[in-house]
Amino acid sequence: MFEKVENSENVENALSSVHSPRRAAFHHAEQVPVRANDAARVALSARSPKPWTLPSQGLALFHGEGNTARLSHYFLPRLLIEGKRVLFLDGANSADPRLLERLARQRGVPFEQFSRRIQIARAFTCFQLTELVARVPRFLADFPAEVLIVTAFPDLYFDEDIRDWDARGAFEQALADLRRWAVPRVPFAARADFPRPAGGQVPVGATSRARWPLAVAAFSSASTFSPPPARRRFFERVSAAAAEVWEFSLNESHHPELTRTCIRPRLGAGSVVLQSGN
Repeated sequence: MFEKVENSENVENALSSVHSPRRAAFHHAEQVPVRANDAARVALSARSPKPWTLPSQGLALFHGEGNTARLSHYFLPRLLIEGKRVLFLDGANSADPRLLERLARQRGVPFEQFSRRIQIARAFTCFQLTELVARVPRFLADFPAEVLIVTAFPDLYFDEDIRDWDARGAFEQALADLRRWAVPRVPFAARADFPRPAGGQVPVGATSRARWPLAVAAFSSASTFSPPPARRRFFERVSAAAAEVWEFSLNESHHPELTRTCIRPRLGAGSVVLQSGN
């Protein structure tokens, strides 16, 4: 299911294609409320999320117009230099080894070091992407990644050649699985879908090799699309499920920048859930 990094077209124009003047009517971002109480402010400052980095765990959504999936590459060098492994489920067909090689060279790191720590699986339909997301526990049994990146989510589910009912079912399953991998409740080895050899015994070290919770990052260009009416809330559903939502835009120098449009502290003892103000 995994494919090795291979040559593909260059993406020198990836950054310039992030923003376009058109915005779909369904697209909006939930802003961090100004009237947050003191406890909420403490929770926010304690986490101090930084742009161009991924959270250590939980689901984060990065979105914008244009070729947003390409910008996922710029998060990889920091992760790979830190020794983390990345499972890259590419629904946008955006994985570009030439760009990764250039980023590695700029940091004086052999490209082979990068390629050993990233595995790529491509999906060309929403059903394939849903299946890849469902198989994450099996993938991690052989490739113990700490980070999961998914591109074209939920964009791939806007395909008008697929019936609304089928697209919704595939989308809801994938979203539920992404949330599950980001905020797990039981170890992989205790799950029924964890791969087991004949005889039903869990392989030695399987629990430690299949690490979670994962840092899950979804990259979307949903605002570039005009989805069918029955699917216009898909992006909103992903945004609502994410602990952090970031938006790409171009600054005055036409360079991409990230703006945090929503943050929800992870649930736990003493946590505060922020609600949008009216």
